[in-house]
Amino acid sequence: MSILKVSQMGHPVLRRVADPVDPDQISTDAFQRLLASMRDTMAAYQGVGLAAPQVHVSNRVVMYMAVVDEETDPDVLVLVNPVIEFLGDEIESAWEGCLSIPGIRGRVPRHKRIQVTALDEMGKEIAYVAEAFEARVIQHEVDHLNGILYFDRMEDLGTLSFQTEYETFWAQDEDEDDQE
Repeated sequence: MSILKVSQMGHPVLRRVADPVDPDQISTDAFQRLLASMRDTMAAYQGVGLAAPQVHVSNRVVMYMAVVDEETDPDVLVLVNPVIEFLGDEIESAWEGCLSIPGIRGRVPRHKRIQVTALDEMGKEIAYVAEAFEARVIQHEVDHLNGILYFDRMEDLGTLSFQTEYETFWAQDEDEDDQE
């Protein structure tokens, strides 16, 4: 379809609560074109997730790269009107970046397990449990639907780093954490 312009921090669309999608609209050509353009945009920007407000559309739609298994390429999973519920109290802090805040990363605490309920890209109800990185990405994208940026979730703004400094000073520590 087309690559859409990504809204950056400071644009009002990123700070408002997105409008729910009427389920009857999901099958329309216009909505399906939006999803196709969001896929193209996420790929072009090399993102792992994207929320509609990030492309200047204030609707409750997110998509992300879901890894089905280690032997297949990731699928793009679309969530329309997603609702998440935290499962347990286990929280993990890890580095995040955002297409709407280019070139900057920070450590963000997130729940490790969540229950996801939504409509898929065809309007079918889906529900599943997401864990670890998948749960982190979904929480990040759903935050966009609620006008929340990852800065708002950070406990220590001292971890904010430009991408180049993250790669130089912090990425190796992250790799070591992943091996534990």
